[in-house]
Amino acid sequence: MAGAGVIIEFIKMGTVVKVTAVCERTGLEVSIVGDPRVSRMELERLAIRKLEYVRAKKAGGQGGGGTSGGRGGILT
Repeated sequence: MAGAGVIIEFIKMGTVVKVTAVCERTGLEVSIVGDPRVSRMELERLAIRKLEYVRAKKAGGQGGGGTSGGRGGILT
């Protein structure tokens, strides 16, 4: 997200970790749920990727070009 800082939050929830990414400029917030055995850097990368996807989708871009009809997200 060019020119915008991103706040990342990790919350362990039982056997998973919830990662939240918030764009400082727009306040747009997304979350992913992942395996705590995956590196923090990889979980952070995925959360930022989802944030960029949602931002592009809200701006009217393709945001990934899937055929989900607006219902989907990022599958990993």
